[in-house]
Amino acid sequence: MNAEPVTRPIRTTCPYCGVGCGVLATPLADGGLAIAGDPDHPANRGRLCVKGSALGETLGLGGRLLRPQIGGQAAEWDDALDLVARRFQDTIAQHGPDSVAFYVSGQLLTEDYYVANKLMKGFIGSANIDTNSRLCMASSVAGHKRAFGSDTVPGLYEDFETADLVVLVGSNLAWCHPVLYQRLAAARDARGTRVVVVDPRRTATCDIADLHLALSPGADAALFNLLLAEIERRGLIAPDFTAHVEGIEAALAAARETPPFSTGLPHADLRRFLDLWTGSEKVVTVYSQGINQSDSGTDKVNAILNCHLATGRIGRPGMGPFSVTGQPNAMGGREVGGLANMLACHLEIENPAHRAVVQGFWAAPRMADRPGLKAVDMFRALEEGRIKALWIICTNPAVSMPEADRVARAIAGCEFTVVSDIMAQTDTTRLADVLLPATGWGEKDGTVTNSERRISRQRRSLAAPGEARDDWRIIADVARRMGWAEAFGWDSPAQVFAEYAALSGVAGALGGDFDISDHADIPEPDYDAMEPFLWPQSAGRRGGRFFHDGRFHTPSGRGRMIAIRPPVRRAADAALPFVLNTGRVRDHWHTMTRTGRAPRLSRHMAEPFLELHPQDAARLQLAPASLAEVESPQGRAVLRVLVTDRVAPGHPFAPIHWTGETGPTGRVSALVPGLTDPVSGQPASKSAAVAIRPFPAGWYGFAVSTREIGRAGDYWAQATLAAGQQAELAWRDAPQDWVAQAQALFGLDYEPLAMRDRSRGLVRLAFVRDGLLEAALFVSPEPVAVSRSHLADALGTTETADILAGRPGAGREDEGALVCACFGIGANRIAREIAAQNLRTIDEIGECSGAGTNCGSCRPELRRLLERACTAAGA
Repeated sequence: MNAEPVTRPIRTTCPYCGVGCGVLATPLADGGLAIAGDPDHPANRGRLCVKGSALGETLGLGGRLLRPQIGGQAAEWDDALDLVARRFQDTIAQHGPDSVAFYVSGQLLTEDYYVANKLMKGFIGSANIDTNSRLCMASSVAGHKRAFGSDTVPGLYEDFETADLVVLVGSNLAWCHPVLYQRLAAARDARGTRVVVVDPRRTATCDIADLHLALSPGADAALFNLLLAEIERRGLIAPDFTAHVEGIEAALAAARETPPFSTGLPHADLRRFLDLWTGSEKVVTVYSQGINQSDSGTDKVNAILNCHLATGRIGRPGMGPFSVTGQPNAMGGREVGGLANMLACHLEIENPAHRAVVQGFWAAPRMADRPGLKAVDMFRALEEGRIKALWIICTNPAVSMPEADRVARAIAGCEFTVVSDIMAQTDTTRLADVLLPATGWGEKDGTVTNSERRISRQRRSLAAPGEARDDWRIIADVARRMGWAEAFGWDSPAQVFAEYAALSGVAGALGGDFDISDHADIPEPDYDAMEPFLWPQSAGRRGGRFFHDGRFHTPSGRGRMIAIRPPVRRAADAALPFVLNTGRVRDHWHTMTRTGRAPRLSRHMAEPFLELHPQDAARLQLAPASLAEVESPQGRAVLRVLVTDRVAPGHPFAPIHWTGETGPTGRVSALVPGLTDPVSGQPASKSAAVAIRPFPAGWYGFAVSTREIGRAGDYWAQATLAAGQQAELAWRDAPQDWVAQAQALFGLDYEPLAMRDRSRGLVRLAFVRDGLLEAALFVSPEPVAVSRSHLADALGTTETADILAGRPGAGREDEGALVCACFGIGANRIAREIAAQNLRTIDEIGECSGAGTNCGSCRPELRRLLERACTAAGA
């Protein structure tokens, strides 16, 4: 029976991507939360993607870190905080401020971020604080600062809906920012907005594209240089606007030099793109990780910005460049100086006047006077012993950083490592000397800023579990113990926010863009009731767009166009002939510490995989669903093969989400080199040179269990089910006794039901006790062919008659692979309904089954099912 609400809904904000959707979280009698979209929040207007909709399913306490630990043993808070403060003080006294570092996260709330930066930059006196946002949007920051003089996003989400043309560059909006994708798709249907997708890979977002430009990987800057040259050729440079812009002649000269064949695009596709962009005044160019995660990402950003500056198509309704961020508070982190080369409130650490203002405001004893170490350099300094004490907060760099194996070794070798997290067991927490239990989403209060500069409240709707504490309070408690009690004496996040807002007024007086001083000294009740708002919010300006008036934040007050000369791509190394692209899947988030807890979010993509073009698969003799060994000079991974023409030959794709906890051989960041953009320091995560070969699996396995499934074999990937777990497995060599192997895998000591087919090498074992299915293992010399959805649904039930067959018996239908995670609808059911009812549109599928009518992320897959059915029927 469903739990009943015990209070009215609490208005809060989703903790996933940078869209910043409003959420209504209603506490339930059983301690959980009922989740719905907030119809009054301007970012989503009630919509939620499947991840946001499933937030209530991610809140259990299993695996949570609930007490501090020292050396792996439970400890008291005072002892842990005293130790952290003492070790950092001793390290600073002996080796200087730059011997310590903080590595933080775009999932922190702004108040947490502010306190950490104040402590490190103003009191410890080093700028060695960087964030995992360095991995996703640092190139956008650098590009903005070069062009605008400030890290300012010029436009608003509503520009997606009023543009005539939206160009998505390196942005799989359908999977990574689903609610923005829905808003864009609705605009396309309602007013004919044209959409161009620029991506080497054919992603789900191409479902709404009028044109897909599958350009050569890395050729984005060349594409926009060609566009800039075309803008000049057609006489579309806007003299009234470019009077406020410098560098235009050099940028145009570089654009003219760009060879027209450098994009790898067919001439007709390139010409159509140039016609669309130049022929549409209201153009929004949206870009994301496909641009940023590059060794020339900043140049790519500026190549895009150049085109908007040259035409004056910026800062007006329906036009402008638009960076969409990957994390819920990447923007908030940028606003408080979360990157190692920034100060709070968009002030500059290398500007003496800015440093003096911040130091005076904080009454700081020793202000950092130069940029600190950016993420990749930070972990190299750790490896070299130059950093001797490290505090990692709300992130998992032993999985997510490039050269992840090397990073893990560096953390393990650090003299003193502190990790604040919500989970007890991650690849990173295993390496820590001190673990500090933090509150997570739903348990803490603060603010976040989304990709359109909108600040929203995250509100506490659940009690903090165990002894968990808010991150800002943990950091402040350490600062007090280090001797700075007065400067870190807040009692609530509202007081932190008020101080930060007051500092923004000081920054605004210096001419800065970020100013929310209307909220300086905000009283607690007003903070609690604060509505979402766009910055700036000050006596001088409120919200709106930037730069349409030709006023910029550079020393000259003029915008800057940058001369971009795209790099010449090196020929592939014969030993490493493939260029690996990495990214996200639809239903998972980062390293799955949250989404991995929701069973329906694991049923779409349940294990790490490698998308491989059919030509490559044939040449490598890799069959669909076999395993591939992927290797680079940095590391190794074993991934399930998905043969598809969505990727180009030579350019496979793998997702980033699997860890030592969920798929030890699926940690793809271990393959990525520490190559970075020279301006932004952002790693090139989408161009790892790798070799691929078949993994010599002699035996494949699939297991389900009501208990935790132990690790076995040479390949293991686990996913959560409603009644337990499932695991995909593989062995090079068969164990001596499959029954003993299964008993060890499931922690069971009784004999299973068994079926063996020696001619085909099949072994099927089912553990049934008191009529209930407790576990099952299916083994085959080929990838295991069973209905995974059927076995998942049968787990823990008395539906055991067809278990060893591995699929439903007569009269029962197989749901098939999950397509619509919102309503749990599989591909087989959809295909049956298409055939039985002669369905011809996605809307008709929705009317029949509900699929695609909630978050909409599955609509591209529904379209493919329709096309397949029409092809099979000869339509």
